[in-house]
Amino acid sequence: MSRATIRKAIDELNSGAKIEGKIRKSGGGPKFTELNYPDIEDKIREIVDGKTFEDPMRSHGSYTTESLRKIQAELEKIDIFVGHVTIGKILAAMGYSKQVNQKMQVGDPYPDRNARFEYINETAAVFLEKGDPVIFVDCNVSRKRKALDHDFPIEELGKIAPYGIYIVDNNTGFVNVGTRHDTSEFAVESVSRWWDTVGKHTFPKTKRLYITCNCGESNSNSNRVRMWKYQLQQFADRTRLEISVSHFPRGTSKWNKIEHRLFCYITKNWQGRPLIDVQTAVDLIGTTRTGKGLKVVCVRDETEYEFAKKVSDEDFAAINLVGIAPFESWNYCILPR
Repeated sequence: MSRATIRKAIDELNSGAKIEGKIRKSGGGPKFTELNYPDIEDKIREIVDGKTFEDPMRSHGSYTTESLRKIQAELEKIDIFVGHVTIGKILAAMGYSKQVNQKMQVGDPYPDRNARFEYINETAAVFLEKGDPVIFVDCNVSRKRKALDHDFPIEELGKIAPYGIYIVDNNTGFVNVGTRHDTSEFAVESVSRWWDTVGKHTFPKTKRLYITCNCGESNSNSNRVRMWKYQLQQFADRTRLEISVSHFPRGTSKWNKIEHRLFCYITKNWQGRPLIDVQTAVDLIGTTRTGKGLKVVCVRDETEYEFAKKVSDEDFAAINLVGIAPFESWNYCILPR
């Protein structure tokens, strides 16, 4: 403040005069950023999407590798002029926390690791633009009883294994709850049940499906598991869908959208509720809802899938599989025969 303003303020205080009511005229002062740019949260989310880290067991607590000033620069390109401090406040309101930059190694040291993420983001965007379904699936096995992650061991009931499918197009989830081994047959059967129950009615005109999944050695849907590809071929033959598949790099399951858009809400929904039987777990999963419109369909699968089932060389050679360059080991398409 100027010296003159300060002197005037001191004189007012010394005069003992009382000020009644509002001083500033109604409507005065700067406007809230959200009033000037009503879609600013959506625009920021578009900028940080694909460069966001999450804790899969929490519905909040995201952080992004993009700096506030980099986000500010990207917004200015689309004529949104907001300071980096305000952007930080908006990110906090969206559930993002501030993180100190760290030098870290996550997952395999493959030189094109980031390019593989960019390929997934770009391919998903193309499918979504054309109205074709994009699903994120997860069948990672966690033995941690306290975490209640993907495989849910319940001492009184044995083990239940929810196989989750998150549909990006309409923010919905589908969970097939198995009570036996987590196998590739079970994984593809889960995708098949989603298609028969919801998918073909939601996307009646689609001719193709994009699946993104993890790549760990223990995954039933790993890129190295022959049974996974063999079962997808059976699914493609039955539905006449072109099945495109992309795998995340090893050790990067937290980048899978199903972790922070479906599983964390399922866990939150049944916290503190006694899981007295399998059907109770199915019912709790099926009642999962969020303020952003997430809805979940859950079914029970009591089929006994054979563990460590093998695919013959002849059957594997008959798969109509086309690798997609430049990362053919992790991206491929299975065509109907």
